[in-house]
Amino acid sequence: MCTGKCSRFIGISLYPLVVFAIVCNVILFFPGWETGPIQNPESQMTPEVLYLGGVIGSGLLVLIPAIHIQATGREGCCNNRCGMFLSIIFAAIGVVGSLYGFVVSIVGMVKGPVCQYWPSLSVTQQPIWGRPFDSKLEDFSEDNYLFNKALWNTCINPVGVVEFNVILFSMVLTASGISLILCTIQVINGLFGCLCGTCRKNDLQ
Repeated sequence: MCTGKCSRFIGISLYPLVVFAIVCNVILFFPGWETGPIQNPESQMTPEVLYLGGVIGSGLLVLIPAIHIQATGREGCCNNRCGMFLSIIFAAIGVVGSLYGFVVSIVGMVKGPVCQYWPSLSVTQQPIWGRPFDSKLEDFSEDNYLFNKALWNTCINPVGVVEFNVILFSMVLTASGISLILCTIQVINGLFGCLCGTCRKNDLQ
């Protein structure tokens, strides 16, 4: 496959991933399909949702490169060595954006959602809002809430928020990971396009 066709394939492939990441991030603003937390984001919203890893990182910062990358695969002003050089820069921006979305999603999953829970076994205390599963990457074990679904009932409000967050952050993580791979491939493809051309008969210098 020539560099131009490869760019077009990568550009087109990035579009659904961008939409997927943005939609998942937007849905995360309504944990457990409730609107209450978004009205009190400072105390009831999971911070990583507000970091907009799926909207900005794997969304806008990948969408803009995708438009140019696809253009390098079509006949026109971008389908030349100069266009390929610019695609390297745009693809690098996409790498940064998708990496941001990837990292934010991992942190959001590891630390767990903000929810209402009982701080202790004492029934005299009132439930509080916080992160009952707040952990670190090195704490991954069988006792981690991600591997022990019995702990998910710790959150009493919003209902089902743990599963909600795990699924949606996993989706953003997947979309970000694939976008990261595609943008990295385009950096390499763009380099070959600069050196060898785009397979056009009259490749512009």
